[in-house]
Amino acid sequence: MSGSSGQAQPAARSFDWDLLEKVVVVVLLGLLASRLIPSAIETGHYQNWLLLVAESCVVFFVLFRRSTDSISLRPLDWALGFGGTLAPMLVTASSDTPLVPLALCSFLIIGGMLFQLYAKFTLRRSFGVIAANRGVKVSGPYRLMRHPMYAGYTLTHIGFLLSGPNWWNLGVYSLGLALNISRILAEERVLMADPAYQELSRKVRYRLIPYIF
Repeated sequence: MSGSSGQAQPAARSFDWDLLEKVVVVVLLGLLASRLIPSAIETGHYQNWLLLVAESCVVFFVLFRRSTDSISLRPLDWALGFGGTLAPMLVTASSDTPLVPLALCSFLIIGGMLFQLYAKFTLRRSFGVIAANRGVKVSGPYRLMRHPMYAGYTLTHIGFLLSGPNWWNLGVYSLGLALNISRILAEERVLMADPAYQELSRKVRYRLIPYIF
């Protein structure tokens, strides 16, 4: 969306940035898989597979989403975008001591994954990691909150954390949530330039959690 002047950049200039975004998320997914798969095979902890599937959905939609002529080139927005995506992929395999029944953990992981997929399929190829305007959607879960994808991520992360908590994963997910909240605000700075999004914000009051934020 912006360079040093804060203005939108032409599509020809944003293409290489889009490509960089795709390469980085693929590398991150590969590193996550290298940690989760051996542990899942050794311990049989199926929640590791569930988390890997959930994070793979993010990468799939990044790879096949369309390019945009309105992507932010602000370094902070890139840091927030990649930070919010990177942090959850730094988790380690779950431990052997769940805080709640694993059935509940699985429900949260799968429920969060399905909700973020609902949002992604509503966006289709308009999905991206860096703050940009790839088209405003007003249907599906976007009638409930303005950023349902992040709500889905949060549910999945809570489920995985409860399935076998450790201090590292708590810190990683706390950082990820803080970055994603900042990311939401950065995205809205870009999107608010679009009259369609201004109208959506008037109709849908809450960004992430109804009656809270």
